[in-house]
Amino acid sequence: MSTVLVAVTGSIAAFKAADLVGRLVKAGHDTHVIMTPAAREFITPLTLQTLSKNPVVCDLFDEKESWRPGHIGLADRADLLIVAPATADSIARLALGLAGDALGAIALATRTPLLIAPAMNGKMWTHPATQAHVETLRTRGADFIGPEEGMLACGYEGIGRLWPVDGIMERALTLLQARQP
Repeated sequence: MSTVLVAVTGSIAAFKAADLVGRLVKAGHDTHVIMTPAAREFITPLTLQTLSKNPVVCDLFDEKESWRPGHIGLADRADLLIVAPATADSIARLALGLAGDALGAIALATRTPLLIAPAMNGKMWTHPATQAHVETLRTRGADFIGPEEGMLACGYEGIGRLWPVDGIMERALTLLQARQP
């Protein structure tokens, strides 16, 4: 059984993370969820805790086990870190190595594949700043899936939709299989 961390950020597509988490658990993976404060505006930690069967990390200081930093323990156990949906803000923070929140600290301490599934307004996705951050993360080995084109929550038609959960799941399983001895 692999340990998969799923980071959920503040996008309207956050509700799709519930489907991804449920599928990972059903496939037999020990799944842990990290939520940014903005993600909690779209979906509740209780939903993801119930589906993952693990406590949800919402804050860097959610230390419940013992004196050991929980975020380091999760980072050490991880076989894959998925950020889905990934907002422009979360991509920028990951590219800059900011560790002031749970996602940033866990991402910096994790030495495992990183799969990023962007979801945002098309103008935000194509902005040179976002594309520079994407390139920085790709240079460091991050794998991106999507975004895809279609109707966006903002009312625009274009690129920016979260990749279908089936595709994210397929890519995640491929990355996990590549890590098997």
